[in-house]
Amino acid sequence: MQRHIVLIGFMGTGKSTVGKLIAERLQWETVDTDDYVEGRYGMRIADMFRVRGERYFREREHEALMQLMQRERPLVVTTGGGIVLRADNVAQMMDNGWVVALTATRDVLVQRLKNDTTRPLLAGDVEAKVTAIWGERRTAYDFAHLKVDTSHRSPEAIAAHIVTTFKASCADFE
Repeated sequence: MQRHIVLIGFMGTGKSTVGKLIAERLQWETVDTDDYVEGRYGMRIADMFRVRGERYFREREHEALMQLMQRERPLVVTTGGGIVLRADNVAQMMDNGWVVALTATRDVLVQRLKNDTTRPLLAGDVEAKVTAIWGERRTAYDFAHLKVDTSHRSPEAIAAHIVTTFKASCADFE
């Protein structure tokens, strides 16, 4: 079985955009765990946080990851930034995927996220929230097979680099 490509990283690193480009290059399906959860439960993530709480969302996110990692056909899976907070999620990604951590500097993340009103964890002072969460999670993505800094590279260049490295790294790639 081929391995899935799983993109992890802090919010605003470009996982969704880069994931779509990787999927196009490989002619694979791409699935975003946040979109999957929203579609399956018929509720926006911001509403899940508000109505049911973060814990409820994290359980749904875990269930989604477990289902996606068991698919036979390889996928490009893009994840929410907090998916790495559960050890069983990390194990599932490592067992069934080739994991790529997208990174960016704190200042670049603040610039990218400062006008984003869709992320419940950033409600209020975006710069302070990004700084705090980024500080807490800086090493949470270190387990990845590949790390790519997206601060000053185009999504196309990042996707090309990931695909090239993937093909060179995975002997079972067809």
